[in-house]
Amino acid sequence: MDNITILWADDEIDLLKPHILFLKEKGYNVIPVMSGSEALDELEAHPNEVDLVFLDENMPGISGLDTLSQIKTRYPQVPVVMITKSEEEHIMDEALGGKISDYLIKPVNPNQILLAIKKHTDARRLQNERSTMTYQQQFREIGMELSGRLDHSEWIQLYRKLVYWDLELASSDDENIHDIFISQKAEANQLFCKFYENNYLDWIGGNVSDDKPTLSTTVLRERLFPMLRDERSTFLIVIDNFRYDQWKFLQPAIEQYLRTLEDGLYYSIIPTTTQFARNAMFGGLMPSEIERKYPQYWVNEDQEGFKNQYENELLDENLRRNGLNIKHSYNKVLNAQYGRRLVDNVPNLLQNKLNVIIYNFVDMLSHASTDSDIVRELAADEKAYRSVTLSWFEHSPLAEVFKALSGKDVNIIITTDHGSVRINRPVRVKGDQSVSVNLRYKQGRLLDYNPKEVFEVKDPAKLFLPRRHVTSPYIFCHENDYFVYPNNYNQYVQYYMNTFQHGGISMEEVLIPFIVLRPR
Repeated sequence: MDNITILWADDEIDLLKPHILFLKEKGYNVIPVMSGSEALDELEAHPNEVDLVFLDENMPGISGLDTLSQIKTRYPQVPVVMITKSEEEHIMDEALGGKISDYLIKPVNPNQILLAIKKHTDARRLQNERSTMTYQQQFREIGMELSGRLDHSEWIQLYRKLVYWDLELASSDDENIHDIFISQKAEANQLFCKFYENNYLDWIGGNVSDDKPTLSTTVLRERLFPMLRDERSTFLIVIDNFRYDQWKFLQPAIEQYLRTLEDGLYYSIIPTTTQFARNAMFGGLMPSEIERKYPQYWVNEDQEGFKNQYENELLDENLRRNGLNIKHSYNKVLNAQYGRRLVDNVPNLLQNKLNVIIYNFVDMLSHASTDSDIVRELAADEKAYRSVTLSWFEHSPLAEVFKALSGKDVNIIITTDHGSVRINRPVRVKGDQSVSVNLRYKQGRLLDYNPKEVFEVKDPAKLFLPRRHVTSPYIFCHENDYFVYPNNYNQYVQYYMNTFQHGGISMEEVLIPFIVLRPR
């Protein structure tokens, strides 16, 4: 509450002296004025000192609403609490419209005033203190969960908790609690990677019957296809490289138009890249199965051409294999112009049983954070990365699509093919020119590495991945590691440090959202 200054404008300010004395005893500075014009003069004289304005709605001269308008034009950051004698609808409309931070009905008592002040000046501090205290209590509980033998569904629930606390603590100024959380999350990621590595080959190899998670290869069959048997049109929105924490950060903005029916996650296959994970999602098959069954639709890493140019054809085959002969569309939005055309085409899309819409912005943002110093600064950490994603969404054609669908009886799904992780720990690797270029996994001949630092699979057939050479194992980074060649080691370490990458194994890359929404 230190140095908090309140400007109180009321033509009957003398009658409010008891309230003002009460606030001063609580340690607040109060500037009393008798008109809107005096309030504007005080703000002009002390533009950076006023933390909150109490404004009487019915004053002679410049009215309260006129004063409000001028305050918001000149000093938009200053919260204004309107005080009125009646619950007039237009005052409520102003409040809901965002011009007024709050409003109180006369007569007001000191505790009402104090609560309004705390709400608009101390709220962040109080919320941060409460979040910090609650996380400290949860820290032990999460630690005990990590010491147990979690199954795939329990890992999903634990990751939800970690994402919740990541968002809750992001605004805290307490560096100690940040360090504690980062340490606990790192421990969780280390244990998750071991869990994934110990179970992954069994999941994809069919060695377990029921006890396996939804994977890239089964997510459409298990979660999308049942929806296609009802009468509604379904929109499948695939945001490439979209993390669960980004979804939770966008959720309030999206829920302006839609309501969330299912807030789910599923497990990506590895490598966690578009070439492998998204082809597997649309095709409903592992990459080597696609290469064998539909060789015309598979492009290897050493071949020319886009690695995902046959997604629509793979989806066609997947639908057909599952007995779904339906009318559907496929739309890949690579620029704003195409996105705007798509918004205009929504009425026609409603005639289809299924509409697939792919957005690549987040993936482009991830790659740009490596190549552009400006983007790297804008998305310097998880908090900033989420913020840039929200800014994109709010000004994107995708938000317009949701608006256009908000009054329609449709199913809407938001999902992705994989996430990304901020890398900060280099791992040395050597190889010849045949080695793949991805920072989080490598495949190729003559790979030289420390087996203790990677997840190593010498036979690609066990991973259901294409074999490029007779001796070409796959190795994967886990947690926040990334591969660096010994040549120009220091240069590459610094160039890629703290960028967002994908291809390996981490909670952020593997545990990815599958969200079901309906219009409100």
